[in-house]
Amino acid sequence: MAQIRHVEVVVFDVLGTMVDEASGLRAGIREAVPASDDALVGELLTRWQGHVECEQQRIARGHRAYANSEVVDGEAASRVADHAGLTDPVIIARLATAGQRLPPWDDSVAGLERLARRFPVLGLSNAGRTALLRLNAHAGLRWHQALSAEAALAYKPAPEVYQLAIDTVGCPPERMLMVAAHAFDLRGAKASGMRTAYVQRPVGDPPTASDDFDWRFDGLDDLVTALTSE
Repeated sequence: MAQIRHVEVVVFDVLGTMVDEASGLRAGIREAVPASDDALVGELLTRWQGHVECEQQRIARGHRAYANSEVVDGEAASRVADHAGLTDPVIIARLATAGQRLPPWDDSVAGLERLARRFPVLGLSNAGRTALLRLNAHAGLRWHQALSAEAALAYKPAPEVYQLAIDTVGCPPERMLMVAAHAFDLRGAKASGMRTAYVQRPVGDPPTASDDFDWRFDGLDDLVTALTSE
């Protein structure tokens, strides 16, 4: 595959792109509700994800003041607990932090390490500051810098989140490559002038026929090879 040229900095989405968010949340739900079968775990996961998506959209529309991911995840955990009949506050509190214990995809740690030898690599995540710190430590993701959307008091794809990365890096956005498994994220980055690369994951938000991203890859290894080939 031909080398990707004229890229100075690589910026990665984290949730879903570098870590398996759905699998980690399922594990947290199973731990909290050990008697649950696959169907119940799936239902509870849908409730969790639906709440998070709804609240992020309400914040984006100005219908709610910004609340970071720890707050929103805590609300989601309470909804799951209510539906599952959980009452133990210790169990519910641990469930609320399930999003900080997400496993990396098989190629994430090694791919990031390879890429970091050649480029500054940044994480740009909707996870709050504290949650992102703990998530990176748990998954073994080692960035040159990890940026939380909390610093912009917004959630992707709000333009101020991408501007946060642009301002931090200090180079023209067209020399920054945004990597994500979510088309909505790449659309936001493209609107901010960044170059875009979609990486396929088993779960995510795949591009539509109308999306015109710069590159598409089947996995992270393909992207790293394209960026580092001579």
